[in-house]
Amino acid sequence: MNAPAPLRCIALAGPTASGKTAAALAIAARWPVEIVSVDSALVYRGMDIGTAKPSAAERAAVPHHLIDILEPTQAYSAADFVRDATRLVGEIATRGRTALLVGGTMLYFKALLTGLDDLPAADAAVRERLEARARAEGWPALHAELQRVDPVSAARLFPNDAQRIQRALEVFEVSGRPLSAFHTGRGADPHSPLREEHLIALEPADRAWLHARIAARFDAMLAAGFVDEVRALRARGDLHPELPAMRCVGYRQAWAALDAAPTPDAAALAELRERGIFATRQLAKRQLTWLRSLPQRRVIAADAPDALAQVMAAVAGWLGEPA
Repeated sequence: MNAPAPLRCIALAGPTASGKTAAALAIAARWPVEIVSVDSALVYRGMDIGTAKPSAAERAAVPHHLIDILEPTQAYSAADFVRDATRLVGEIATRGRTALLVGGTMLYFKALLTGLDDLPAADAAVRERLEARARAEGWPALHAELQRVDPVSAARLFPNDAQRIQRALEVFEVSGRPLSAFHTGRGADPHSPLREEHLIALEPADRAWLHARIAARFDAMLAAGFVDEVRALRARGDLHPELPAMRCVGYRQAWAALDAAPTPDAAALAELRERGIFATRQLAKRQLTWLRSLPQRRVIAADAPDALAQVMAAVAGWLGEPA
């Protein structure tokens, strides 16, 4: 009987601050893998502190891909990710290594696992009109409009989720159909390099554990100069808060704080901290909801004392014990 072909691709997903980077580096220390980032913020240059981007030393220890590939003025879509990740999985396999997909941008994982719905193309004029309305009325008002035209999409979005509200309204304006009508609930894409059963999901059993880690990480970002990083991005002159890059959690809140006060005092920084931590918690909640929709994923409690050992055992079951 022939031995099964070696896996070309495995994945490690989880909410923000669940320990994905540390686990990925431990895997890379034992197996011949290259890391492919599954993170919509890490693609941008100059956004290092607020994205918890892997350090230069970490990136030197193992090859990383899809990090620092774009300027923050540029857009990067799920379709772009599927194209790039599929190409990279093949290239990494030709080097006799396995691609390790690591991140928390669940839309990218979904697109890779199930393929993409045939959505209408972006319309710059419609987007500009929606952004102008949002500046005048606020995103919650546009979310209320979305509830009228596409209640299914509105129910899964927060009232301040600007990027997704804008896209849902754009699709409705361009096509006359709600975005939810394009989501067909298709199954696994047979051409995908990734299978759901080869995805490890780091999901904490105790939500308080994750909340404490989120708060500690945001505090560390502030101490490392996150506000100065956003101030430098603003000073470039070619960025604005409606760009996808500047809508990332943390950056959106820091930009608003600097709008209110170019040199935030202690009270303003405390408010930024509170808003940033709250937004990150909401992101983590959405990430966990998405992961739980994948019944075949390999769930490991991120807060278990032996979580890393469980991760390593799962990888050993797929890739074999390292030589």
